[in-house]
Amino acid sequence: MFQIYFNEAGREFIIKNTHRGLWYEDGKLTKVLEAGRYEIPPKRFWGTKQPIVECLLVDVRERELTIKGQEILTADKVAIRVSILVQYRVTDPQAAVHTVDNYEDRIYTDVQLAARRSLASMTLEEILTNRNQLSEEILSDVSESAGGYGVSIKRADVKDLLFPGNLQEIMNRVLAAERNSQAQLVDARTRAEVEQIQSQSMAEATRREAEAAAEARKLKEQAEAEALRIQSEAEARAYEERASAAATLEGHPALLRLAELETLRDLAVNANARLYLGFDRHGLSYQQAETREISS
Repeated sequence: MFQIYFNEAGREFIIKNTHRGLWYEDGKLTKVLEAGRYEIPPKRFWGTKQPIVECLLVDVRERELTIKGQEILTADKVAIRVSILVQYRVTDPQAAVHTVDNYEDRIYTDVQLAARRSLASMTLEEILTNRNQLSEEILSDVSESAGGYGVSIKRADVKDLLFPGNLQEIMNRVLAAERNSQAQLVDARTRAEVEQIQSQSMAEATRREAEAAAEARKLKEQAEAEALRIQSEAEARAYEERASAAATLEGHPALLRLAELETLRDLAVNANARLYLGFDRHGLSYQQAETREISS
């Protein structure tokens, strides 16, 4: 925030987008200037009553403010030092300049007091386990009051927490123990998951083997049943063919005689073949049958 004094008539000045201008005439605010080019008013001549004009520039960009090393007692009487990072932006230049003496100093004080109120209501364990809640409480506490003097608080985050030496050592041990227990828990969970996966894999493999064996047995039984069916059908067809041949031969004695001759011809090829004729047909016994050796 800085001030422009006009002492050269006819010249111009520029306000950038990053600032706004408070235009004063004889010390009275008459308008708020947006970004743009403005002409310096003419000088005050002898005998005239030209007002004395001043322009105060106010930065409206988002800026940061770090509140360092605030020593505060928690609800359980532990002294900690806290640093807070505040991001803010001037939204009403007139209120920021006229309502408070210095809005940056006021932001610093408001955030400091809000942090003390929040930390004093929380135990050390709550602070350590939920720093986001602390930041949210500080932001909620400061936003309304800052809006009253034209400033919007974007963030108020707890940046650092420092503990007394002995407590810091204890906290380091506790954190190390927690990390170790978490690592052991993760390792145990990993082993359990691996064992579970292996058990599931073995069970799945056993199930698949059982299904494959059952399928193989089923296919074997189907093949055997099919082979038996084919064999039965073949035997049935053979019986039918024999019955048909017998019926044909019975109706045609000449064919029967021809079949006998063909059989004799086939037997004649073998030198050791023997043929017994005349038994049973003429009521003779085996001992009375005439035996004839047929040689080639």
